[in-house]
Amino acid sequence: MICNGDEGDPGAFMDRMMLESYPFRVIEGMIIAGYAVGADKGIFYIRAEYPLAVIRIRSAIELCRERNLLGENIAGSGFSFDISIFEGAGAFVCGEETALIASIEGERGFPKQRPPYPAVEGLNGKPTLVNNVETLSQIPYIIRNGADNYNKIGTEGSKGTKVFALAGKIRHGGLIEVPMGITLNQIIEDIGGGVEGGEKLKAVQIGGPSGGCIPAHLCDVQVDFDAFNQMGAMMGSGGLVVLSESDCMVDVARYFLSFTCDQSCGKCTFCRVGIRRMLDILDKICSGKASMEDIDKLEELALNIKKSSLCGLGKTAPNPVLTTLKYFRHEYEEHVNGECKTGTCKEMVKFIVTDDCIGCTKCAKACPVDAIPYTPYEIHTIHVEDCVLCGLCIDECGYNAIKRVSLKEKEMKAALL
Repeated sequence: MICNGDEGDPGAFMDRMMLESYPFRVIEGMIIAGYAVGADKGIFYIRAEYPLAVIRIRSAIELCRERNLLGENIAGSGFSFDISIFEGAGAFVCGEETALIASIEGERGFPKQRPPYPAVEGLNGKPTLVNNVETLSQIPYIIRNGADNYNKIGTEGSKGTKVFALAGKIRHGGLIEVPMGITLNQIIEDIGGGVEGGEKLKAVQIGGPSGGCIPAHLCDVQVDFDAFNQMGAMMGSGGLVVLSESDCMVDVARYFLSFTCDQSCGKCTFCRVGIRRMLDILDKICSGKASMEDIDKLEELALNIKKSSLCGLGKTAPNPVLTTLKYFRHEYEEHVNGECKTGTCKEMVKFIVTDDCIGCTKCAKACPVDAIPYTPYEIHTIHVEDCVLCGLCIDECGYNAIKRVSLKEKEMKAALL
């Protein structure tokens, strides 16, 4: 019996909170699961980046042993079950169950072809049950209160509650637990307090780096496994990133794809080479050097990688690209035409000083590359060829006199010349 506590999604910390704050709830779930399948050994697989979680779980295990809730003949029941801890080295792919098992066995964290499934042939060739922290933490409640009580919460196909890590352009971020069936708009407005800075909601990226982007006009959808899958996204670990009108969706897709590209184990060619080629095309689009054919090539690559990769990492890595292509294709086309309207893609923007400048020189002092001449009481200028687009001048200006503007195609060519 293995508890999968290898939580590697950027911005996700649901499992960490559960392991640190409610260790006995997860241990109880493991004992019940071990009894149900006839296991006598349990393993907590926790990434080493969660040192407090490891300490808390280790202390909780010792307390359970002292009270004969773990070990030989638990509470005189005739059932024996003990738990150990294995600290993972932080590879994202080890969240996949076969790669996790290989890691425990001392091998490199490579996913394996299935079948055989771990339930038939898992750790050291023995039948192995692998469940995540959140699943195991629900078991004691269901046993204590009954399945009917648990089924009162949620939708027809998705029962119970879900923990999300609410992040991004949101007023009140953090961990939330909500009933299945609540809408994304309810989460953002009623719990998160709305989009930060009064901006308009543009999209919600859900499911971690392998999830998809759901546009604002579809955010009345219920939080439901099937509903998300139909839109090209997935529930995943529960990361929920709120994106506003100032976010570039092409850059968002590039950010998440760069993470999965870096974390690919490299075992299968579709994932190892295919994601790298997708990232190259996205870099090309974000620099304004792509053509419309590159968008079609990107989509074709994404679909083939999704179909042909060996494990869940490769199969889901194209999701951010496919969903942004589906719902925000016009932004890709704008980039091909040399325009990033949000001013996010650095190679397609420049900084200008407006007439609101009073010549206070704060921006000149803040510029790390001296791209702004020190001219007190005069409207400042920015040497575009020296500017590194760090944005420190914008942060420092108290008169909103420095703007980030998009370079059109002709201007880009002139700037390159």
